[in-house]
Amino acid sequence: MKTIPIWQDIKLKDYPSLDKDIETDILIIGGGITGINLLYALKDDKRKITLVERNKIGMGVTSRSTAKITFLQQNIYSKLKKNFNYDTAFKYYKATKEAINKMVHVINEEKIACDLQKVDSYYYALSKTNVNKVNEEQNILKDFGEKVYEITELPNKIKVEKGIYVKDTYVFHPLKYVDALAKISITNNHRIYENTNIYSIEAYDDYFIAYFDDHKIKCQQIVLACHYPYFLFPYVFPLKGYIEKSYVIAQKSKNLPFSAINVKNPIYSYRFYKDYGLTLSSSHNGSFKNNHEDNFAKLFNVSKDKIAYAWSNNDIMTLDNLPYIGPIMDNIYIATGYNTWGMTSSFIASLALRDILQNKTNKYAEIFAPKRGLTKDKILNLGISIASSGYSFIDSKVNLNKSYYNNNPYFIKKDNVTLGIYVDSDNKKHIVKIKCPHLGCNLLFNKVEKTWECPCHGSVFNVDGKCILGPSNYDISINGD
Repeated sequence: MKTIPIWQDIKLKDYPSLDKDIETDILIIGGGITGINLLYALKDDKRKITLVERNKIGMGVTSRSTAKITFLQQNIYSKLKKNFNYDTAFKYYKATKEAINKMVHVINEEKIACDLQKVDSYYYALSKTNVNKVNEEQNILKDFGEKVYEITELPNKIKVEKGIYVKDTYVFHPLKYVDALAKISITNNHRIYENTNIYSIEAYDDYFIAYFDDHKIKCQQIVLACHYPYFLFPYVFPLKGYIEKSYVIAQKSKNLPFSAINVKNPIYSYRFYKDYGLTLSSSHNGSFKNNHEDNFAKLFNVSKDKIAYAWSNNDIMTLDNLPYIGPIMDNIYIATGYNTWGMTSSFIASLALRDILQNKTNKYAEIFAPKRGLTKDKILNLGISIASSGYSFIDSKVNLNKSYYNNNPYFIKKDNVTLGIYVDSDNKKHIVKIKCPHLGCNLLFNKVEKTWECPCHGSVFNVDGKCILGPSNYDISINGD
């Protein structure tokens, strides 16, 4: 079994790192699917546009997705109708449908070989107590004018109490898509740089300076297309959402043309890719239940076939179920908080940000505005978010050596710094600092994937301390900063 996402098992094009000072008009920070979609959306823009990625494009959260392109997103429309109003729910539906159509058009027009497959998408309840949620979503979709079909059994023969499905949705290979789109998006004025880590930004009267290594980028506008914006001020992003952690396996299976997700925990999300079936489950607030071996075991136990790949993913859940897309201050923009539906929402973000950057009107920008007002859900979930972050911070400090570690890793103090030491199967010691450089939480060790992970805001580091997922901008290797 490989403990990497199935999508990462391919070779991608390499891009150079930036090793000098430059000036650019627009700086896109983050080379995942959002940043690459935006670079492509701006392909005809004559301004200088630079995209930088701290590691390798596409290899962050994009590569950890189950890669569904769908507008049937559990009961999102019922939630938005109750939390906002019917009009907001309908606008989100329209934005999602349009993004799917345009994304598929780009794939076909550019002849991108990303294993795009048209499938039906299912939403279902396994118990009678949850049938009402399926009915609510079915009714609102019918009000939108969508054709909805009913079922009592999934195509893989799983019996359900009530299920619905819609057509015109898709699945694909996210890294093949990102790799191909990136190549198409490069022009004389548009550049991509990998292994270029922006660690701070300074604002001046009419420009910004972004710093990396011993160099800097001067620019007029900045788009933070990274998964988790790493700064604290001015937007105070840690108070805007929380991390949901999920676990995924891929196992040999007949390729069935559908994707599906059920109503509530334990969530089971299905899709198929070539000779594999993918199952996502064991989702939880990242501040709690962080015995990774136990969480993976729940998936391993329900699997009847040999597992080929196993991995985990972090999703940013917003307080009101809508992504954050747009300006947070003059000429700085974010695109994040996709609530587990990043493949579709990333394309929405690219279209909205393209229009904003080109001073055009976007009919959906208002509902995604990061500085939108309060709602009942937002107020309620703010308290939950603060409480969970507070719990994870305190627990990480007072309960450092978890019982399920079985003394591997173990911890020592050196020069008043706490070090974590993991001993691998070859008896090699991997030593790191276990305080997250972002906001100081102590890290937890994922014994399945051999990674150090922040329970507060989701930073992930490999066994030797290299940061592979933000918001941290720094490594935790003992020789690092």
